[in-house]
Amino acid sequence: MDTWEIFTIIGTIAFALSGAIVAFEEKYDLFGVYTLAFITAFGGGMIRNIVVGIPVSAFWSQTSLFIITFCLITVLFFLPAFLFKLWDRWGVFFDAVGLSAFAIQGALFAKTANESIFAMMLAAVLTGVGGGILRDVLAGRKPMVLHSDIYAGWALMGGIVIGLGLDHPIMQYSLFVLIIVMRMLTVHYKWRLPQVDKRI
Repeated sequence: MDTWEIFTIIGTIAFALSGAIVAFEEKYDLFGVYTLAFITAFGGGMIRNIVVGIPVSAFWSQTSLFIITFCLITVLFFLPAFLFKLWDRWGVFFDAVGLSAFAIQGALFAKTANESIFAMMLAAVLTGVGGGILRDVLAGRKPMVLHSDIYAGWALMGGIVIGLGLDHPIMQYSLFVLIIVMRMLTVHYKWRLPQVDKRI
């Protein structure tokens, strides 16, 4: 199993958990929970493929990931309710893991296709934040990436670093940890990008 596949699995699991927990919070029914979990886990990659020009058939070739996601969400239904209270503490962490894993995976995906560094940056951002944007929109929430804090910037950083030639797996895993740490520090210290107030 190569690095690209490992980051794909990590990101899929982390974002599937993120989508399912948000669905539980919004009191979605059974179908809604599965739908939001799958969209969060696979939405970013789907958007990236459309923009980059990857055939739609590539999306449906991820049978093993579909099965993993389905089984994971099914297990969540049998967990006691009190465990989900831990989401307030660990939810941001899982989201950070998904962001980091998918940003790197997206950049590596573009790199294996011999795309430019700009394509790697775009692929990193789209893969890293796309699923989360779809999750928030379907849950009736403002997409965090557009207003809350520094979020897409860390995905962009991953794309830049991969684009500059970070080829060794150890360095890629180090980047994976770094993005998670920076995302958690962003939340802890409430780092923000400048906001524009043009109210009339």
